[in-house]
Amino acid sequence: MAEMDTSSSGGGKKHGGTKSKKQSTRVDMTPMVDLGFLLITFFMLTTTMSKPKTMDLIMPKDTKDEKDQNKVKESTALTILLGKDNRVYYYEGLAQDPNASANPDFFKASSFANKGGIRDEIIKKRNDVAKLRNAKGEPEDVVVIIKADDDATYANFVDILDEMAINRIQRYATVDISDQDKTWIKQTEAANGVK
Repeated sequence: MAEMDTSSSGGGKKHGGTKSKKQSTRVDMTPMVDLGFLLITFFMLTTTMSKPKTMDLIMPKDTKDEKDQNKVKESTALTILLGKDNRVYYYEGLAQDPNASANPDFFKASSFANKGGIRDEIIKKRNDVAKLRNAKGEPEDVVVIIKADDDATYANFVDILDEMAINRIQRYATVDISDQDKTWIKQTEAANGVK
């Protein structure tokens, strides 16, 4: 509330004229502060905090028994290797045959580009497996095996997991990189002049 101060230190009639009384205003801020705190409290109690968005990652249980382990068919597998400097390498299958690298088109390099990158290869493999599934009448699905080199970055690993979500790949696994895979990466880098 505002109050008017009507007290005056009046002077006498020295000049012979009438002087108007000086009035000062004082504004009481208490109701405005109360209203401010009520609004702050209201918005704090009614606001919902943003929830972090996470990707569900289902980890398999550790088992040594062969029959409890998941088996992957060579024809449905795509192996992706993450290298240094945002490089992505891939090959179809599991490369359990040591002579698999004799084919020059076996081990390929790619990038995270939207066009002509690893996304196109994932889509191509998914479509190939879908055709195979329709031809056989069996419920087969593409399985992507992700292996990260020691020089790969965490951002690249998150990018490849994002690619799995974008392309709706239901079955993928992260596996330790083998010495043979490291050798193939080094040979490909040497052939392309990468240091």
